[in-house]
Amino acid sequence: MDVYVVDSFTDRPFRGNPAAVVLLTEDRPVEWMQAVAAEMNHSETAFVDMRGEDPIPLRWFTPVAEVDLCGHATLAAAHVLGGDRRFTTRSGVLTATATDGGIELDFPADPLQPVEPPAALVAALPGVTVLEVHRGREDFLVRVASADEVRALRPDLSAFASDSSRGVIVTAPGDQGADFVSRCFYPAVGVDEDPVTGSAHCTLAAHWGAELDKTLLVGNQLSARGGTVQVRVDGDRVRLTGQAVTVLSGRLTC
Repeated sequence: MDVYVVDSFTDRPFRGNPAAVVLLTEDRPVEWMQAVAAEMNHSETAFVDMRGEDPIPLRWFTPVAEVDLCGHATLAAAHVLGGDRRFTTRSGVLTATATDGGIELDFPADPLQPVEPPAALVAALPGVTVLEVHRGREDFLVRVASADEVRALRPDLSAFASDSSRGVIVTAPGDQGADFVSRCFYPAVGVDEDPVTGSAHCTLAAHWGAELDKTLLVGNQLSARGGTVQVRVDGDRVRLTGQAVTVLSGRLTC
């Protein structure tokens, strides 16, 4: 079966977020998919069932777990398949559309609820000023005072791994042309820090769209690799646009 590595949410190789994409042509058990994802050792590996009718079945695995939604690996899969695709997933039908600016993904919005900042979560974020904490479907969103605080953050990842969420999104107002900045941490599913996180931008869009009273926003994720996600809020959907670059193609032989 064909396998690819694609850098997502970037127009340059070795930036953005790398994802593996496997084009399935025969039945394979979940245990095999999980083993392949661990072997690839990227934050996500996408498995696209090429035998499926439109919309094509798509699943995502971290090195240790299957997940319900992944933006950058969906972008990678659509990029490998030419840009325009519909996928059936754990999060419903997701559409990818080629545009002049890259590939636009149609994802479900992630409504937020304000919560009292958990003491353990605040303690795990040394050196930042926590202004508010919200909870989405799976992640905590923590707003801090400045982009510089997000850049300099060195969190206690062991505290994140032990809480009840999938992960923690730390965000602040943007600089250098962005509306907002973020970093995303998911040690509970085997990803200490995700370089660029499409699904998190569904959560970020809910917060910053309301905060800035804007439907079109640009987010910069301030990981070491870095990446940019264009966000359009559209009712109960979020449109995420990014570019992608294939850096490896090959064959799985087992």
